[in-house]
Amino acid sequence: MATEKAGATAASAERRYRWSDLQELIFLDRYAQKGSRADITVGDTVVVLTKEHPRYPQKEVGVVEAVDGDEITVRLRSGELFVQQRAKIDRPVETKPEDMWDRMAKAIVQVEAPRRRKELEKEFRWLLQDWRFVAGGRINAMLGTGQDLTAYNCYVIPLRPDDPQYGNDSRRAIMDTLRNMVEIMSRGGGVGINLSTLRPRLAYVQGVNGKSSGSVSWGELFSTATGLVEQGGSRRGALMLILNIWHPDVIEFINAKRDFGVITNANISVGLTDEFEQALDNDEDWELIFPDYEAVGSEVYDREWDGNIKRWQEKGYPVKVYQTIPARKLWRMIVESAWASAEPGIVRVDYANRMSNTWYFHELIATNPCGEQFLPAWGVCNLGHLNLSRFVENGQVLWDDLKKAARLGVRFLDNIIDITPYFFEENEKVQKSERRIGMGTMGLAEMLIKLGVRYGSDESLEIIDKVYRTIATEAYLSSVELAEEKGAFPMFDAEKFLQSGFMRGMPEEVREAVRKKGIRNATLLTQAPTGTTGTMVGTSTGIEPYYQWTYWRMGRLGRREVREAIVDEWLAEHPEVEGVENLPDYFVTALDLEPADHVRVQAAIQRWVDSSISKTTNCPADWTVEQVEELYALARQLGCKGVTIYRDRSRDEQVLSRKEEDQQAAGADAAAKAGRETGAAEAPATAARPNGNGIAAMKDARPTIGEVPDIVEGYTFRQKTMVGTARITINETNGEPFETIIVLGKGGMDITADSEAIGRLISLYLRTPSPVSNLKKLGLVVEQLSGIGGAQPFGFGPNKVLSLPDALSKALERYLHTKAQQAKAGAAGAGAGASPAAAPSGGEAPAGGGNNPAAGAGNASAAAAPAPGAPAGGLGMPGTNGNPGHGADF
Repeated sequence: MATEKAGATAASAERRYRWSDLQELIFLDRYAQKGSRADITVGDTVVVLTKEHPRYPQKEVGVVEAVDGDEITVRLRSGELFVQQRAKIDRPVETKPEDMWDRMAKAIVQVEAPRRRKELEKEFRWLLQDWRFVAGGRINAMLGTGQDLTAYNCYVIPLRPDDPQYGNDSRRAIMDTLRNMVEIMSRGGGVGINLSTLRPRLAYVQGVNGKSSGSVSWGELFSTATGLVEQGGSRRGALMLILNIWHPDVIEFINAKRDFGVITNANISVGLTDEFEQALDNDEDWELIFPDYEAVGSEVYDREWDGNIKRWQEKGYPVKVYQTIPARKLWRMIVESAWASAEPGIVRVDYANRMSNTWYFHELIATNPCGEQFLPAWGVCNLGHLNLSRFVENGQVLWDDLKKAARLGVRFLDNIIDITPYFFEENEKVQKSERRIGMGTMGLAEMLIKLGVRYGSDESLEIIDKVYRTIATEAYLSSVELAEEKGAFPMFDAEKFLQSGFMRGMPEEVREAVRKKGIRNATLLTQAPTGTTGTMVGTSTGIEPYYQWTYWRMGRLGRREVREAIVDEWLAEHPEVEGVENLPDYFVTALDLEPADHVRVQAAIQRWVDSSISKTTNCPADWTVEQVEELYALARQLGCKGVTIYRDRSRDEQVLSRKEEDQQAAGADAAAKAGRETGAAEAPATAARPNGNGIAAMKDARPTIGEVPDIVEGYTFRQKTMVGTARITINETNGEPFETIIVLGKGGMDITADSEAIGRLISLYLRTPSPVSNLKKLGLVVEQLSGIGGAQPFGFGPNKVLSLPDALSKALERYLHTKAQQAKAGAAGAGAGASPAAAPSGGEAPAGGGNNPAAGAGNASAAAAPAPGAPAGGLGMPGTNGNPGHGADF
């Protein structure tokens, strides 16, 4: 066990849990009750801010040695003396977990019958002791403190106006939802929002005679506000944005983070429907649709449209088809983006609703930010976790203790529903109609190690099935007993409840008990990530394997080295074994496993979880798009409700990073610095820091941005603008656009500088490595520049130019149209002499000559023709440049 802290009480001297400096810091900073800063005095244990940072401030624990007005001198745990202002120091009045457990056990029984409070307080205190059961962070922070804080971690809110006279797809609805989101986040809740209610980009907006900016741009608004909540206080905002697969903006949404650097403060997922999954399996086309609100009129649209396209169609209302695309092509876009940047995730919304116990009265519309809770509009869920590592002794599972803890955990979380304050009436109404709780686990990987079983093996799957079946059975039987004692949840209907996909698979013992006595809680089980609480406890987080035995963790307490205690403990018990490399084969980490092992573990647990699971499937950095696609297929086949796949080093910033990566990066930096100091040429780093694609990759550009060849070929277009004629040159390598040069006006003019800057940025974007073809990238650029208004528009009809960016988009679109025509001619067997198509935007024909001869129509790297309904050269145009996953089949 880790060394005990000096000054431990007699009670804590008997503790059977780990207690490291990092664990103490998390506990004191996040969950211990705080006293007034005005009362700080010599000898107090405090948490002091030692380094300021907008995202990762550094904090340390220490003891006050001197107080001089508002200047406080603290002896840090490291022995260093540190002077800080009073306002940047917290004074915990609870200095050990036992203090918190006493507070929580006393507070949780206040809603019980008076005659049972003393007995149940003792039972709950047993449950909390030694971290057998770890309540969600919000519960730890609020229960018994008297503070007006929410106990709920998970929220989903609908896109709806507070005033029902406005439609759900209105600016009023967006602004009201934004305000509600910020209010929830400011109190510590994470929020999920489904954007599918909002009309697509460039759709007509009645009343203002304008066009919509689209769901992605409004998603960026929610994301930006989330970042402001994070910056405005110590508690971060957390946001999940979902767009359903039928929405016309879904392609832009899939690529939003990677290609445009937007929605960076939110997790994003695509909501899959049964119809799409069927089209995918049958290799059929898929229509991107939205209600035809112009056909039905604003009154019907505002009254009836709630974001559910199936319900809209069932009522007989028309839809407008914006684009038709092969389902496999759209699916491939999702897979490629996940391969490149770990997003978007996928959530199977129709499947989740079929499996849900609340299917007959509440539609699940989105998930919380980590994805483990599918929730209805205004739904909430509290969280608590059984620490499985505490239920193993001498290589045996303590089944009786596990059953007892599962039953008490349900009662604990059910009581929270009646204790916590509600800041929105809608939350209270929905929650008290279904009494949803989310009991899960942490410490699975540690449990398996203590049992001598390799995570992901067939033997582990058998143990996992038995453990989680036991938890599910005991949890449901406990909720049945609570229903008999306190009443079933108000919306309970025995026959309908038992028809849910989940209940059909439950043991007959449970089904019969529910049928006869009812059940207190509509749903009971989930699997949260438990990143912070699991680290505080000192065990493996959630249902994940250990990440590494030693690694760096980034968080709101700064950058910390983490060493997993279970390794040191095992080596201490086996002195004959030297070094981590000689550990038994059941000591495995996330990247030691085959990625399919991750999926199989998730599916085995999902079998006994009525909500969903937060789980990352880790893949090596060299995995291909095709291999990632196979993982998605396996997850669907095995019944997972959602999937998050993370290919190592696919992002430029990771919350967890291996020490060897950090050492390699440091070595590369040192070598580069030495080269600069000696005047030596700087070679590309062989072990560069992890990089993502698109915007993120530009942060460390030297080893990733492609160089411009000495000789290039391309096209030059002339395009009229409001300040003269611009010359736009698109140079190519291997038939793909690689560089854009924009010449307009004379040197020294602001407009000349602006146009040159736009050209350079487009070039940098095209030269950044990505599985997305450059033709497709350029199509996305056209979409972003097109339609931007300025102060001096000119022209009429299709020849109207609104601004310099709009003019540039027209030239780029002509280039894409040319490439599409060449591809079409090439597919028909045309020779190399076909001439480029005429420009459609009122400009002049492309001019070849000099070092920019026009490419022939038979160019082997030309793009395929656009899909029906896709803009020429836009999102429907995959390249064939040899990148993984790119080609006609996409």
